[in-house]
Amino acid sequence: MNSTALVQKIWNFCHTLRDDGVGYGDYLEQLTYLLFLKLAHEYSQPPYNRDTHIPKSCDWTSLRGKTGEPLEAHYLKVLHKLGEEPDMLGAIFFKAQNKIQDPAKLARLVQMIDAEDWISLDADTKGDLYEGLLQKNAEDTKSGAGQYFTPRVLIQAMVECVQPEPGKTIADPACGTGGFFLGAYNWLTREGMRLDKKQQKFLRHQTFFGNEIVAATRRLCLMNLFLHNIGDLDGEPTVDRSDALISGPKQTFDYVLANPPFGKKSSMTITNEDGEEDRDALTYERQDFWQTTSNKQLNFLQHIVSMLKITGQAAVVLPDNVLFEGGAGEKIRRKLLETCDVHTLLRLPTGIFYAQGVKANVLFFDARPKDGKIHTKGVWIYDLRTNKHFTLKTKPLRREDLQEFVEAYNPANRHKRKESERFRYFDYKTLAARDKASLDIFWLKDESLDDLDNLPPPDVLAQEIIDHLESALASFREVAAGLPTK
Repeated sequence: MNSTALVQKIWNFCHTLRDDGVGYGDYLEQLTYLLFLKLAHEYSQPPYNRDTHIPKSCDWTSLRGKTGEPLEAHYLKVLHKLGEEPDMLGAIFFKAQNKIQDPAKLARLVQMIDAEDWISLDADTKGDLYEGLLQKNAEDTKSGAGQYFTPRVLIQAMVECVQPEPGKTIADPACGTGGFFLGAYNWLTREGMRLDKKQQKFLRHQTFFGNEIVAATRRLCLMNLFLHNIGDLDGEPTVDRSDALISGPKQTFDYVLANPPFGKKSSMTITNEDGEEDRDALTYERQDFWQTTSNKQLNFLQHIVSMLKITGQAAVVLPDNVLFEGGAGEKIRRKLLETCDVHTLLRLPTGIFYAQGVKANVLFFDARPKDGKIHTKGVWIYDLRTNKHFTLKTKPLRREDLQEFVEAYNPANRHKRKESERFRYFDYKTLAARDKASLDIFWLKDESLDDLDNLPPPDVLAQEIIDHLESALASFREVAAGLPTK
């Protein structure tokens, strides 16, 4: 059975569970638990004969032999017991719960997974299956899972520009379900790429490092990587369940590829003496930060700079406010331009993210020695937003829509570039002289303002209006959150 048919078969069962109130995310979690146990069982059999460290009372065979309420009761014990185990086991089953309340449907799901020989499926098929399920989950906008899902074609283009090399480390401080790791993995294992045994081992065990603060999302990330042959079922996970911003990085990396969370400023809920809840701005007091701010995106940008080796490279998705915000934003931008080589900015179109109202960009920059010199000579800006119209359903962003940018970026030698209608160069002196050192630069004329007879299709136009309104609302919420309360 090919991956498409397998995704459809497994996903169709979700519709049955939806009637019981099991959402896409909950279903995906249960699949993760059961898939992991089935794979571990297969690895424990000949010819592999691996010690999976799963207690016999909690292995796949113990589940497969039960039905009805005994199965449900045993499944709960398994989840609880494995959540107390160390390393990958404990990470996958951390605070695991059974969300399938009908024992008959749980038994059917066990039987469906048991029917497949998962090890015999190659990594591409298993990986495509899980990625397909993650994308379907992201498309369910009510679940909010879309915030953890960066369009894969955008990741692919970013990776093709950076072109990671074998034997080097790659990090993502807010890795979600692992999209950037898999994009880099696909690049490093692309057709025609030959890795020796040492490089293959390094790719599997020592290349990818991440943080994901949400336990359930980290679980999905670890499973996604495991199904792509990254990591071991009995190894120590390289994705930490922690807030990356709390402290400086324990090590530095060759590459950082990331799409840090957008939205409101960092905050935490506190309870006052009267028992009333309030939200307090969360700032990170770090010696290595240029500025103390409660703006989450600015903090991630500073953190990413601290994660890079002196020769490190970064490609980061950032919202528009990072380009023009004053105060701490301006100071951070100026320091970034001075201390790093900020060389490329891609203005992304609207309508490509599952979270509505997102106006974003990709910033490419390289670390440089801390020698007091100004390292940004100038920034090339590519405008893929003006007069470009995309929607998730009827006109999704495709890889070919990014091809012109990748060619203009010229990964083979980015120092040899040519200006075009959408690609322009702005030297450091010009950028530093702009109000607040703003990188929010446009030069193309919006044709839709003049050509009312050739407006985009109604669904595209409606989505753009929604995106603009959502973006405005998000800005108002940030302002409101920062107002003093009585």
